Amino acid sequence: MSIYVGNLSYDVSEADLTAVFAEYGSVKRVQLPTDRETGRMRGFGFVELEADAEETAAIEALDGAEWMGRDLKVNKAKPRENRSGGGSFGGGRKSYGGSRY
Repeated sequence: MSIYVGNLSYDVSEADLTAVFAEYGSVKRVQLPTDRETGRMRGFGFVELEADAEETAAIEALDGAEWMGRDLKVNKAKPRENRSGGGSFGGGRKSYGGSRY
């Protein structure tokens, strides 16, 4: 499982997040996505702890907590959705009016 951490300060570092989540267990991974164009942090991150029980404890303790002047949003990360979009338009013939006899 992975934890989503939202509403982060743009000044936060991976070391900052590691220190906070280490209180709840062994931190395996911290990821702070950045904007492709500006290189600036996007205000959210992901943390993975060693055990599910540790992650559950961290979520319960930190969701809504104030940290670095902001109220954190902490929950179980959802799988990334496929953003290929698209969809099918058109196709097939449509007949309007006319008689069947």
